[in-house]
Amino acid sequence: QVQLVESGGGSVQPGGSLRLSCAASGSIFSRLTMGWYRQAPGSQRELVGTISTGGNTNYADSVKGRFTISRDNAKKMVYLQMNSLKPEDTAVYYCNTAAYSSVWWGQGTQVTVSS
Repeated sequence: QVQLVESGGGSVQPGGSLRLSCAASGSIFSRLTMGWYRQAPGSQRELVGTISTGGNTNYADSVKGRFTISRDNAKKMVYLQMNSLKPEDTAVYYCNTAAYSSVWWGQGTQVTVSS
């Protein structure tokens, strides 16, 4: 069983930065690939990026060069550093992982980019 809790969302002006955190429970965290997704109003949930157990990352083209995912296995934490934010980054951001035929999501944290 894995529980995920996101935090760090808020409102920011275009060009600003935010750092989202995802706190995970469960003894298998270090063996899980973790993902960040987002869902804007009226849109489908989309993948932002992933980080493997070894720290390898992949990003959606829309966020490459602006967003960085990292993890701290000792603290069971995953982070999403978002720089150069744009209005189109406005969405609810979710932490995600999957294992043993199960998928787990956090409750989401709102990010609003607006002047």
